[in-house]
Amino acid sequence: MTYLDYDALERTPLSSDPYDFIIVENFILKDQFPKVSADFPKVPGPGSHPPSELDIHGDFAGVMKEMDGPRFKEAIERKFGVDLTGRPTMYTVRGFTREKDGEIHTDTKTKIITVLLYMNEGWEPQGGRLRILRSGTNLEDYVVEAPPNGGTLLVFRRSDTSWHGHKPFDGPRRTIQLNWVTDQGVVDREQSRHRLSTRVKKVAAIFGA
Repeated sequence: MTYLDYDALERTPLSSDPYDFIIVENFILKDQFPKVSADFPKVPGPGSHPPSELDIHGDFAGVMKEMDGPRFKEAIERKFGVDLTGRPTMYTVRGFTREKDGEIHTDTKTKIITVLLYMNEGWEPQGGRLRILRSGTNLEDYVVEAPPNGGTLLVFRRSDTSWHGHKPFDGPRRTIQLNWVTDQGVVDREQSRHRLSTRVKKVAAIFGA
């Protein structure tokens, strides 16, 4: 079984203005999206959560496994002209966005490729729509917005000018993030940090903090 529309990915040209990126709407096949969405894990609050701390199961687990497999990797390598051999992957899951999230940034230098797969069934708010930006100072100077719904895929090559961000939004906003990173030490450090944060939030939720 495949959950992902590789033909749409292949058809979508790589954009290079202002840096290398692609946006593929409905990357999760339309007949598969309801099942995957239904299995989206419960997360204990905002921030990024490692899969090891969540109940990953069913069709949602199937999507994550497929994204971490050779076919998706090879498609990204072809599209971006990059060799990811020996580069480990790092997963996180988000279920909520806070008002303070979405500030303009480029991602850390340890990331090579950033993949965002949005899992919201619809999106009316103006906030929370990730923008591909021309600079690190002006959220209105953008090339395109990525609609965070219906299995939209956004992939970009990290650089010192890969500016992105979104208008404030406070509420549910479901996202899978996959990164190819420079080495396993990055994965170990970041996943450890996220695990601690998730466990703290779980305890806080139990005590109503």
